Amino acid sequence: MNTQIMLDYLAALSADNTREWYHAHKNENREATFLFEDLVKELIDGIGEFDKSILHNVPKELTFKLVRDTRFSHDKSPYNPAFRAHIGAMGKLPVPVGYYIMIKPFGGSFLGGGLFADMFANATTMIRDYICAHPEEWNKIVTDPEFTEYFTVKGTALKNVPSGYDKNHPQAEYLKYKSWYVEYPLADEDVANETKLMEKSLSVFKAMKPFNDYLNVALKDFKMPSR
Repeated sequence: MNTQIMLDYLAALSADNTREWYHAHKNENREATFLFEDLVKELIDGIGEFDKSILHNVPKELTFKLVRDTRFSHDKSPYNPAFRAHIGAMGKLPVPVGYYIMIKPFGGSFLGGGLFADMFANATTMIRDYICAHPEEWNKIVTDPEFTEYFTVKGTALKNVPSGYDKNHPQAEYLKYKSWYVEYPLADEDVANETKLMEKSLSVFKAMKPFNDYLNVALKDFKMPSR
């Protein structure tokens, strides 16, 4: 697998983000897309060594389209020049949380996990309540040296602890959050080196697993809203 081909294609799309260029380079798109799906397949196999819940996934069903929905965006460029996939127990659905990879040139690539979106109020409540009830387990995960080597917990947050929660709770700062996620940046040179990319990705995802597991226990009764 030549991961540099993915970066080169995305860089070219970024430089000429038009429908004309995109349709004139369908062959390059097809090659880069196949390479990304191969990468996702390798990740599934590797992650499956420590998290068997994701082994049933099919790479093509985990990836996100390059085409952007511009209806409600100020940015009207038609494509998002990034290859993205979420590897979770229920595929690319945001819950259960899983392992996210984005390949984007010029330093935009990263590995991530957790609950990125704060659009589900009941999911936020479930996690807050679980942190309230299990503060020591949360603290053990987010202060573990293997975790802190790679991550700091991020997320959209309120200024104050929300009503109904103890402002003096030992994890009060995390109760302010509406989403809880982690990211590990990847340099272009790391993405371009297939062996290094795979080794780093699996190390990062393995360190992430206890964090994901905690959130998924909190979210075990979550139901995705029907459209």
